[in-house]
Amino acid sequence: MADRMPKGRIARGGRLGRLAAGQAARGVGTRLSMIGQPEQARRMLAERSALQAAQQLVTVLGSMRGAAMKLGQMLSVLDLDLVPESHRELFRAKLAELRDRAPAVPFAGMRKVIEGDLGPLARVFAECDETPVAAASIGQVYRARLRDGRAVAVKVKYPGVDAAVRADLRNLEMLSGLLRSVLPSAGDAAVLDEIARNINGELDYAREAATQHRVAARYRDHPFIVVPDSVEEYCGDHVLVTEFLEGTSFDGIRALPDADRDHIGELVYRFYVTSLFTDYEFCGDPHPGNILLDASGRVGFVDFGLYHRMDAVDVEYERTGLRTACERRTDDLFEHWVRRGIIDPASGVTPEECLEYVWAAAGWHLLDEEITVTPELATGAVVMAIDPRAAEFRGMRRQLLPPEHVFSRRADLFTFAALGQLRTTNNWHRIAREWLYGEDPVTEIGRAIEQWRSDRD
Repeated sequence: MADRMPKGRIARGGRLGRLAAGQAARGVGTRLSMIGQPEQARRMLAERSALQAAQQLVTVLGSMRGAAMKLGQMLSVLDLDLVPESHRELFRAKLAELRDRAPAVPFAGMRKVIEGDLGPLARVFAECDETPVAAASIGQVYRARLRDGRAVAVKVKYPGVDAAVRADLRNLEMLSGLLRSVLPSAGDAAVLDEIARNINGELDYAREAATQHRVAARYRDHPFIVVPDSVEEYCGDHVLVTEFLEGTSFDGIRALPDADRDHIGELVYRFYVTSLFTDYEFCGDPHPGNILLDASGRVGFVDFGLYHRMDAVDVEYERTGLRTACERRTDDLFEHWVRRGIIDPASGVTPEECLEYVWAAAGWHLLDEEITVTPELATGAVVMAIDPRAAEFRGMRRQLLPPEHVFSRRADLFTFAALGQLRTTNNWHRIAREWLYGEDPVTEIGRAIEQWRSDRD
C-alpha cells in the first residue's frame, strides 16, 4: 500500500463496499441485541466485533487515505461507550493509527511532489529531514530549514491523492453508511454536498496557506495561543510550508497535572468553540493530533484545511437555539426547529424530546456547574447527538440537520471528545456565557484575553 494508492472510483468503491457490508451486518445484530438487553449487548459487541471493527477500519480506511481515511480520523477521537473499560485503550490505539501513524510513502516519491511545485530542494531548503514527523489523510509532514535559517514544516500531498479523494467523493453515497456514525443526517443529499465541498477544500493548499496566514495574524502575540504562520512564497498546489511549531504532543499533555490540563482545556474550548460565535469562523478539525504545547506554555494549533466560515445569520440561529434550551423554553425551542425545517411537526417528536435531546448533546455548554469531561461523558454526548438510539430519543432520528450546520456541530462534538481525552474540568457554561449572552469573562484566562484584545485595538 505504501507504494500504490488506488485512485479509481471502482477500485476504491469496491473496498468501501466490502467494509460497509461488514459493518452493516454487525450493526443489525448489535441493534437487535440491544433491545431489552443493553448491557449484555455491549459485552457481546466488545467481545465479538468492536476490536475487529477497529482493525478493519484501520486496515481499509488507512490504506485508502484521502476522504475515506479522513472518516477514520474522525472516529479516532471517540471512546465508544459500547466498549468496556478494559478494551478502550486498545480500541483508541487502533484508531489512533489513522490519526498519527498512517502508512508512510517513501521520501523519493514525496520529493518528486515537492520539486514539482518548488523546484530543486537545495534551491529552497538548507536541509530537509527525509523522515516524516506526521502522516495524515492526504499528505505527510516533514521538518526542514529554509536557506534563510527558518525552521519550517513541509506538508506534502501523497502522489495521486487528488484523484483518490475525488473518487471517494463520487462514492460518497456508498460512504454514507459510515458517515452516519460520525455526522447527523449524513444520507441527505444537501448534507453530502456540504461534506464533499469541505473535504475537497482540504486539497486546496493555496487556500489553506492564506487561511493559516490570516489566523496566525489574528493570534500573533496572544498570551496563551500560538498559530504558526504559513510561508506563502513556498506554498504550491501540492506543498504547504509553514513555520515549524516545536511542542509537546497531546499524549504528553494528557500526562500533565490537573491544573495544567484544566488551563489547556479552556484554551482548546475557546479556540474551537468560542471562535465560531465571536468570529463567525472556526476550525472544523478539532482532534488531538492538531494540538501542541510549546516551550513557552502556549497552546499551539495546526492544520487549517477544514477551516470554515459561517454566515452570521446561521451562527445566530445556533446561538438562539442553545440560549433557548439553556433557559428551558421548551415550546420556543420546538418552534425554532420547526420553522427551520429540522423537525416536522407531524413526526410525533415532542417539544420535551427536543429540549432533552439538546441537553444530552450540548448540555456541557448549558449546565452552570463544574464538569469534568471524561471519555465516557464525551462519547455519550457524541453518540446521542449523531445516533439517538435510546428509546427516549427515537423520534429524533428523523431530524434534518441543515447542511450549513454540519461542520459547526461536528466541531462542537469533537472538541468535547478531545477534551474528554484530556479529562479536563471547568464550568464550561460560565465561559459559554461570553458568546451566549455577551457577558464579560469570569475566568482569569478570559480576562487576560480581553485585556490583550483591548491593548491591540
